[in-house]
Amino acid sequence: MPAAKKIVNDPANVVNELLEGLVESYDGKIKKLPGVNALVKTHLPPGKVGLLIGGGSGHEPLFHAFIGENMADGAACGHIFAAPAPDIILEATRALNQGNGVLYLYGNYAGDNMNFDIAAEMAAAEGIATHTVRIWDDVAAAPPERMDERRGIAGDLFMIKIAGGVAATATTLAEVARVTEKARANIRSIGVAVRAGSIPETGEPTFELGDDEIEIGMGLHGEPGVAREKMLPADALVEKMVDRVVQDLPFKRGDEVCMLLNDLGSTTWMELLIASRQAHRLLRARGITIHDTVVGSFCTCQEMAGFSITLMKLDAELRRYYDLPASSLGFSKR
Repeated sequence: MPAAKKIVNDPANVVNELLEGLVESYDGKIKKLPGVNALVKTHLPPGKVGLLIGGGSGHEPLFHAFIGENMADGAACGHIFAAPAPDIILEATRALNQGNGVLYLYGNYAGDNMNFDIAAEMAAAEGIATHTVRIWDDVAAAPPERMDERRGIAGDLFMIKIAGGVAATATTLAEVARVTEKARANIRSIGVAVRAGSIPETGEPTFELGDDEIEIGMGLHGEPGVAREKMLPADALVEKMVDRVVQDLPFKRGDEVCMLLNDLGSTTWMELLIASRQAHRLLRARGITIHDTVVGSFCTCQEMAGFSITLMKLDAELRRYYDLPASSLGFSKR
């Protein structure tokens, strides 16, 4: 597989330059903190519970383009596919703290877990309260009885949407954490890859996959999935994916859900909409009502080809927070 072509300057400087471009694209609504790769809103109301998200760069718009109205307040940004360092997280925590603490929300990966935990200890030493919610929506990563070993994938978007809404309205860190953890308990995802993404500094692929193969359940960085199979027609593939997600919660007749079809980097709208068509048919046949469908690129891995399906089960409380208007560079809702 030839090295990927990318429109960059110095490959070693892509994170700094993409963050500079992100700040410019927000037209004054966010700023970069001096000396660290952390972005925060320009204006925060006094007493607001802060929502800090973060993780490795290279998955854009996740995480740093999800700062905005009823979304995150800031993001701690690591290098490509690498966790942000504790000092970056701490600086962002200080900037977001308005007296009522900061919620940490990020994907369940070893480096992120370690560095956010270190930052939480450092923040506590300064008298800043934090609470951590790790995202673990990937049903392919571990069985239900080991839920806390699962990876965070595209369910991050729904988690940030709910957490952003409650953080904008609730007055205590405990309440923001409660609702965010409730959302996590009701979100499930699975992805499928048909071609690898690449690392910008080398252009080399993150994994190897045959031209006639697909990997069901592959992680964002090329982590193994649950099955490697020959290519399937779209309808058969979507049926496999929906079955696995629905059975995991399980979702059942009468449930109301939000559904996300997420492009992993280079999948076309044509393909995503064909998948959406079949997913709607399958859920309708199961008696599951779709409250909202989101289609697009939200959690990517450079030019990886493939997509993921996420379902979030709603109740009245989660629906209220989900339906709040939201505005960020990577996701908006009216």
